[in-house]
Amino acid sequence: QVQMVESGGGLVQAGGSLRLSCAASGRTFGRPVMAWFRQAPGKEREFVGGISWSGVRRFYSDSVKGRFTISRDNAKNTVYLQMNSLKPEDTAIYYCAAEVHGRTTVERGQYDYWGQGTQVTVSS
Repeated sequence: QVQMVESGGGLVQAGGSLRLSCAASGRTFGRPVMAWFRQAPGKEREFVGGISWSGVRRFYSDSVKGRFTISRDNAKNTVYLQMNSLKPEDTAIYYCAAEVHGRTTVERGQYDYWGQGTQVTVSS
């Protein structure tokens, strides 16, 4: 069993920053690609950013590119999402996810493990 727990969400004013963390524990599962997704009320869950095992490949949605940075610490089994210049439209529940086959994909259906999510609210 794999557990993934997000933290770091909260309420922030527009233009502010937050750093999300996601710690994985339990059964090891190779060298997963890790990603962040988000889901706003009434909308589908969408891809935000992903990172390969080595950290060399990082990929982002156009809506966050240049503002968000994904990183990971494999020794701690933790992935991070640094969010700068936040906008009200970034308000959502943010989920981390793991893809165990090494595919750098943006498709949520291809991710194998998910956290419970952390709320991010950006006020205008």
